[in-house]
Amino acid sequence: MALLDVIDLVVEFPTRRGTLRALDGISFSIEPGEILGVVGESGAGKSLTGSAIIGLLEPPGRVASGQIQFEGSRIDRLSPAQMRPIRGRQIGAIFQDPLTTLDPLMSVGRQLVETMQTHLKLSDRDARARAVQWLEEVGIPAAAERVEAYPHQFSGGMRQRVVIALALCAEPKLVIADEPTTALDVSIQSQIISLLKRLTESHGTSVMLVTHDMGVIAETCDRVAVMYAGRIAEIGPVADVVRTPSHPYTEGLMGSIPSLEARVERLRQIDGAMPRLGAIPQGCAFNPRCGRTIARCFTHRPDLMPAGATQAACWLVGGGAA
Repeated sequence: MALLDVIDLVVEFPTRRGTLRALDGISFSIEPGEILGVVGESGAGKSLTGSAIIGLLEPPGRVASGQIQFEGSRIDRLSPAQMRPIRGRQIGAIFQDPLTTLDPLMSVGRQLVETMQTHLKLSDRDARARAVQWLEEVGIPAAAERVEAYPHQFSGGMRQRVVIALALCAEPKLVIADEPTTALDVSIQSQIISLLKRLTESHGTSVMLVTHDMGVIAETCDRVAVMYAGRIAEIGPVADVVRTPSHPYTEGLMGSIPSLEARVERLRQIDGAMPRLGAIPQGCAFNPRCGRTIARCFTHRPDLMPAGATQAACWLVGGGAA
């Protein structure tokens, strides 16, 4: 049984001008111990998907239909009070900016202790000892001394390590990592991703890794879901999606990444921009930017269809053009 099942999820935002559909019937699963990457341009719905799973949608956003199942039980209809013990203990979260995650008025040790004691039965002494162990595990030097330090006394990379420790210290089964390296230098990004992968493997934790960086996806994840305009454009094993993408949007993403194997004069680019929520075109949402459209692309929106080792929402695959 899958650890997480997202089934035909629809997220809407009511406005004075009408209801905007931000996620439009997305479905995917995450197996125990699996790392699923979710990639796409800004506005594709990646972070919104993570927020819906952990029950942190910003009002007036709401789950309009569909299901989110964790270990076979629905969690999308739980009240905030019912969701609170699940969030942290069963599902951890790592966000983009560690400064907004960490409390500036509390030492990092106190924050780790409070998180563990909220979800685990630990004495003050045992919780503090574990806090030091977690700081050591995420690579904080002199952890026993720095456990009493405050967030502003750490560098950006070290703060993100503390956030990873916070997300994992209650030993959740799933971690939602939302752009965990965006604000960091490239050299630090690699260290943080390697650390996250090593820790989740050693603790058997599943991860949903939200990012716009296909390089991070390629070296970290088992499977990848490519999102566009609130839907999944393609999903499948990382190696297949990277080497032989089936959806034109995925092809564009792959073509925009520099390669060490082939020398090219100019990288490919995807013309145009992602449509606004209130102006998603009829048919396939990608049709204004696609160079391979057929008549059906402008009238009918495709669902995910088999495309070799992956699934792609495109009329050009799986005999869909017929």
